[in-house]
Amino acid sequence: MSEVVFGVGLIGAGPVGQAIHLPTLARMADRFRVVHVMDVDPDVARRVAARVDARHSTDADALIDDPAVDVVVIGSPNRFHAEQVIAACRAGKRAVLCEKPLAVSAQEGEAIARASAEHGVPVVVGTMHAFDAAWTAALDGWGASGDAPHTVRISAVIPPNPDSEDSATEIVGRPASRPSGAPDLEARVAAITGGVLGLAIHDLPLARQLLPAAPPRVVAARTLDPWGYEIVATVGDAVLEVHGVGSATWDPEWTLDAVAADRSLHVDFSLSYVHAGSSTATLRDARRATTWGPYPDNGYVGEWEHVHDVLVGAADPVPLDELLADLALATSIAEQCAALIRADAEADAARAAAPGRVTRPGDRSGVAA
Repeated sequence: MSEVVFGVGLIGAGPVGQAIHLPTLARMADRFRVVHVMDVDPDVARRVAARVDARHSTDADALIDDPAVDVVVIGSPNRFHAEQVIAACRAGKRAVLCEKPLAVSAQEGEAIARASAEHGVPVVVGTMHAFDAAWTAALDGWGASGDAPHTVRISAVIPPNPDSEDSATEIVGRPASRPSGAPDLEARVAAITGGVLGLAIHDLPLARQLLPAAPPRVVAARTLDPWGYEIVATVGDAVLEVHGVGSATWDPEWTLDAVAADRSLHVDFSLSYVHAGSSTATLRDARRATTWGPYPDNGYVGEWEHVHDVLVGAADPVPLDELLADLALATSIAEQCAALIRADAEADAARAAAPGRVTRPGDRSGVAA
């Protein structure tokens, strides 16, 4: 095992960096040290960097150019991921850990893959559930025998992020909350695409490992109040159900289920910002039930363990074509959901404008006047 302590630079010092990466890296001080913190808010950059005695800046290029930074963590808004990952690859960094999603389009993902291959810089996507020890054991168990699932369901019913973030640390410079009020069309489109690329993205790569190798076809999509989404898609001959709700709840639930003719798998994940160990996964058939977890370490530790193994040559990174397939599934679902939401709004407007028809509350078809 290498005795090198690798320098880490955080691009974006928001709640994910503060409540997830800093506490996780503090547990791995024999392998990693945060040496540079960048945030567009200079006060946030300064105060977060002071927690770990690191330098700070407001310029991503300054962090990427810092020779003390071996591993660049991309925790900026999604729209900046591709350009910053590519810049880190061109700078010849030892590795890049990019928060999900890797990019916001298939084209951006392909550009990242080219840069990673050209410059020999491994890229790891921070899909922490994919590195959860109970999930990986259950996936091996599922793949050992039996039929493919006919249904995969991923669901997250969770409280507002601040409720969980505050359990890990005191957040500096928390982003403003969403405005209240009934959302307009574009707000609903943004909510469902943001839900797919911000919340469902945690588990879509896991679902893809269970589903047929086929493009998704979204057959139903709707937004939920105050924030959430329900999506149904087909992937080959299987059904994928995607559900997420963010609201006050006394009993959070974050689950993945796979159902086949001969068995079923149920996985319970802990909340993102709660450092409470791994998930619990149970595989059942007609004869027995096998349970894995909970193990002491969560998926955040797992992803950083993987980064370290890649750095010291003890493991290969996840192949780029796998990362691109994960991204393609998520972006295709997000784009199809947006199109369905807009099509439903246009259909509603056309019905409302149809001459000689009156629409009663709760009646989308209308009746003749």
